[in-house]
Amino acid sequence: MVATPLPQTYTLSALQDDARTLVQQGKVSRNEPIYTLLAHLPDREHTSFERELALHDYLLRDRIADLIPQERWQND
Repeated sequence: MVATPLPQTYTLSALQDDARTLVQQGKVSRNEPIYTLLAHLPDREHTSFERELALHDYLLRDRIADLIPQERWQND
């Protein structure tokens, strides 16, 4: 019997961290829709990703900038 890896269960904070990392790496833009993040996840994790977004009233067509809390910079 071959063990199939279980899909990852996402939390909103994990989604935000992943999105922030992809933006910082330049792989996605803050202005792109959230659904572009799915291209960076295995197919089996899409359902969990979408379910967590829906629980927090996010839509796949919303912008990544809406998902990532505003970053604050302090003046030195």
